[in-house]
Amino acid sequence: MDDPTLSLLPLTTTAEEGSSGAPAALLPVGSLEQHGPHLPLVTDTVIACVLARELARAHRLRLLPPVTVSCSHEHAAWPGTVSISAPTLHAVVTDIAASLRGTPLVLVNGHGGNHVLANTVQASGGTMALFPQGHEWEAARREAGMATDNDTDMHAGELETSVLLHTHPGLVRPGREGADHISGPRDHMPTRGLAPYTPNGVVGRPSLAAADKGRRLLEALTTAFTGHLSALGAAGPHH
Repeated sequence: MDDPTLSLLPLTTTAEEGSSGAPAALLPVGSLEQHGPHLPLVTDTVIACVLARELARAHRLRLLPPVTVSCSHEHAAWPGTVSISAPTLHAVVTDIAASLRGTPLVLVNGHGGNHVLANTVQASGGTMALFPQGHEWEAARREAGMATDNDTDMHAGELETSVLLHTHPGLVRPGREGADHISGPRDHMPTRGLAPYTPNGVVGRPSLAAADKGRRLLEALTTAFTGHLSALGAAGPHH
């Protein structure tokens, strides 16, 4: 199995950061939660990190180490899941933003349950951004040629499995071909958690995953990100 640890962490020195002149910093926000029988608990963190790495390369931005535990309470029924509260995640993110001393911060979010991040950005006065948002994931799916959408492929499905097949295939365990599960409406998931809607923790179709889809998805998101940099630049002089 490949070891992605070093590739997911920034290895720059203080001298290199001091001379980089990066206009913004990227903070990957992942989770530690079940991802069905075929993906590791750190899947969201890996995806957030590889996306942030691509954004940093393409746009010459500062890459920060990831937040690896977040708001995964809806997955508590499965072993291995660990969560922190929404106020704690808010505090961690805002403390990191404050320590950057005026450098804008982009939250590269890999876990859909981190709803508090949107409010954190909303309250930042134009100094923070959240990426990707739902419509950006959806557009990137289409450009990658995926057959599923955000609703039917919510968790451990075609999208997440494809990204790992492209970037760290050794993390994908056998059995994804038989792990598909399409749930009906999940109207009460915030109250009841995910367990009533899926027997194996999957909501989606990992059997459709392919490494090339993961590659094209990351490329589409990297291109779509430009607008967020423009928004942060436009907001900067007013704050």
